[in-house]
Amino acid sequence: MNVVGLVLAVLIGLSLGLLGGGGSILAVPVFVYVLGFGAKEAIAMSLAVVGITSLFGAYGHWRAGSVDLRVALIFGAVAMGGTYLGARLAVFFSGAAQLILFAGVMIAAAVFMFRDTASGAADGADGADDADGAGESGSSKVSKGMSLGLIVPEGLAVGVLTGLVGVGGGFLIVPALVLLGKVPMKVAVGTSLLVIAMKSAAGFVGYLGQVEIPWAFMGLFTALAIAGSFAGAYLVRFIPQQSLKKAFAVFLVVMGGFILLQNGGAVL
Repeated sequence: MNVVGLVLAVLIGLSLGLLGGGGSILAVPVFVYVLGFGAKEAIAMSLAVVGITSLFGAYGHWRAGSVDLRVALIFGAVAMGGTYLGARLAVFFSGAAQLILFAGVMIAAAVFMFRDTASGAADGADGADDADGAGESGSSKVSKGMSLGLIVPEGLAVGVLTGLVGVGGGFLIVPALVLLGKVPMKVAVGTSLLVIAMKSAAGFVGYLGQVEIPWAFMGLFTALAIAGSFAGAYLVRFIPQQSLKKAFAVFLVVMGGFILLQNGGAVL
């Protein structure tokens, strides 16, 4: 791995630590355009890197009491099935088609982040508050009710998307947990990280046999991402989250547009 790759691995972890998501949005372009892997290999490796890094993040939130295990098991189990299905369906898509779909997800993520910065300024539900949710009372950390009629299709849809394009889907999971699972915002972030870890594992298993995995390289990349996530979790208290999310959303739009330009002709 070159020096640029080492730095970018840490930045992916920083993204997860600072924002509670965004790692896979960065990982796939890094693997494809910086490190030279094919689209399918990049998606498979991003699932492993982001899944393991998210698991470490979820552990930190669990220690702070900000993970709803019941919701994670219900939503995560459904999403795992969808992710495995999406990974198996990926064989019917070309690498270029997957990257175009990925670019669309990036732009959608940017829209969610712009909307989140607007609402967060009004209600204070920004990433900094999410990162230190230990102050919530125990009673507020238990979901009051879940609509399985909505949670099941939502979990399947997010899971299939994860399997196809390698995104963790935190920008979809958190709103689903808050709106459908009745989970407090701070707890939704920690619970989302555990769900991301669960379904990323299922998606990675789905890719085994389809692509060749450079295990030693992926292990080093993952270790650096984990180190970055710990650094991000520390730095989050010093950085204005709304400004950071706006900057990241702009990056997503630029990067998504670049990927569309690079791959649009391949499927026309």
